[in-house]
Amino acid sequence: MRRERLRDLLLDLGLWALLGTPVLLLLDPHDGGSWRQIAVGVVVLGAAVACCRALPLVSLALVVALSLATSPELFTAPYALALVVFGYLAGRRQRRTRGALALFAAVAVVGFALVPLADGNVSQGFTVVLVLALAIVAPWLTGRYVHQYARLVRAGWELAARMEREQAVVADRERLRERSRIAGDMHDSLGHDLALIALRAAALEVDPELGARQQAAAGELRVAAADATARLRDIIGVLRADEGTGPAAAPTAPVGETVEQVVERAGASGLRVELTVTGPGGGTPPMVDRAVHRLVVESLTNAAKHAPGAPVRVALARADGTLTVSVSNGPATDAVPDVPHRRAGTTGGTGLVGLDERVRLAGGRLRHGPDGAGGFAVVAVLPLEPGAPASPAEPVAVRERDLARRAVRRGLARAIWIPLTLVAALGLVMLLFGLWTQSRSFLDRDDYVSLRVGDPLSADAERLPPHPLDGPPADAPPQPPGMDGCLYYRATMTAAVPVYRLCLVDGRLADKAVVG
Repeated sequence: MRRERLRDLLLDLGLWALLGTPVLLLLDPHDGGSWRQIAVGVVVLGAAVACCRALPLVSLALVVALSLATSPELFTAPYALALVVFGYLAGRRQRRTRGALALFAAVAVVGFALVPLADGNVSQGFTVVLVLALAIVAPWLTGRYVHQYARLVRAGWELAARMEREQAVVADRERLRERSRIAGDMHDSLGHDLALIALRAAALEVDPELGARQQAAAGELRVAAADATARLRDIIGVLRADEGTGPAAAPTAPVGETVEQVVERAGASGLRVELTVTGPGGGTPPMVDRAVHRLVVESLTNAAKHAPGAPVRVALARADGTLTVSVSNGPATDAVPDVPHRRAGTTGGTGLVGLDERVRLAGGRLRHGPDGAGGFAVVAVLPLEPGAPASPAEPVAVRERDLARRAVRRGLARAIWIPLTLVAALGLVMLLFGLWTQSRSFLDRDDYVSLRVGDPLSADAERLPPHPLDGPPADAPPQPPGMDGCLYYRATMTAAVPVYRLCLVDGRLADKAVVG
C-alpha cells in the first residue's frame, strides 16, 4: 500500500512538472507574459493534479477556467497540453458521464456567451466548440473507452473463468457418461461372448461322451462364465447408475448396426438423408467403428430436431490411414412434411461434448459449427490403426473466450468511430457555416468595377454584400487621410486576401482599391 501511494505521488509530481513546463516557457515575462500569470498557472495546475484522482471533473473544470481566463477562444498554448491530459484522465477515471456532459455543455454556452467580448464575432463561439471537441471531448472519449475496455476485459475474463469452471464440471460429467456408454458397448459384446461360452460349457457338461471329470470341469467353466457375466453386469450397472431412466438407459439401436443401416433407418423415418462412401474398403477398429456409429446417430438426431425438412449429407472417406466422417445439413425449410420426424437413434443427452469425448478416446479429432451456408456440419477425423492412443483433451471455454474478445474489440471499434464521426460532422457544419459567412461578405468583381468615385454609398446599400469584414487584413496599407471610414469586402471565396477597400466621405465613395 505504501509503495503504491509513493508511486502515485511520484507520478503526480511528474505530471505537474510536465504540465507546468509550457507555462514557464510560454508566459515568460520577457516575452509578453508576467510572473503573476506564471504563479497562478502553476498553482492552479498543482491543485488540478492533486485532486485529479478523487475529483477528475473538478481538475478539468479548473484547467478550462484557467484557459478561458487567458483567452476567450479557450485554446491557449500554455494550457493546451493540460486540457488534453485532464480531458483524458477525466474519461479514464470518472465512472459516471452526466457530470462530464454537463461540464461540456456549460463550456459551450460560456463560449457563445463570450461572443460580445469579441465584437459580436459568432465564429469565436464555434472556435470554442471546436477546441472543446478536439482538445477536451476527444481525449475524454478516448479515456472513457479505455476505461470501458478495461472493465469489459476484466468482466470478460471473470466470466470466461467462471464458464470454464462450470463447463469443466459439465464436460467431466459428460465424459464419464460417455465412458459408461463405452463400457455398455463392452458389456453388449463381452456379455454376448460370455453367454456363448456358458452355453457351450453347459452343453459339454451334459455330453454323455465325456467322463465325469471333464463334465465337472465344464460345469465349473459354465458357473465361472455365468459369474463373470453377473459381475460384468454389476460393474456396468454401477458405471451407468448416473444415467437414470432416461433414453440413454435403454438404447434402442440394434447391437452391431452399421452406418448404412443407420442411414436407411433414418430415411425410413422421414429424414432426407444421403450417404456417400469413398476410398478403399477395409476393416475398422472396434473403438473407431463405435465412434463413427455414435457420431452419425447423434448428428442425424440433431439434424432432425434442429433443422426439420433440411437435406442431410453423410460422407465416409478413407485415405492415408484415416477415416473422415462428415455429417452436414442445410438450413431448415419452411415447408415441413406432415410425417413426424422420428429419431434416427438414441442420443443419450450428451450432445457434442459426448461426441468429442468418444472421438478423442478413439484417437481422433472432432470439429463442428455452422458451414457458412445456413447449415451445420460435424466432421471427425479418426485413425484406422488399431490401438491408436487417445488424443489430448482440449481446454473448455476457449471458443467462448474468443467470442468475448471479438465482442470487446467490436465494441471498442464502435466506441472510437462514433465520436470521430461526430467530430467530423461538427467540422463539416463549421466549414459550411464559414462558407456561408464568407459569401455574405463577398463582393463580385463586376459590382466592384461598376462602383464609381462620388457615388452615394453606405454599408447597407443594395449594391454591397450585407456584412463587410471586421477590419482590414494584416498587411493592408493604412486608409487614405481625410476619409470618414473604409469598408472591406472579400474579393474571392477561397482566400482571405486580396480584399476590396471602399473608403467613404460624407456618405459617398471617395476611394476604392484592392489591398492585401
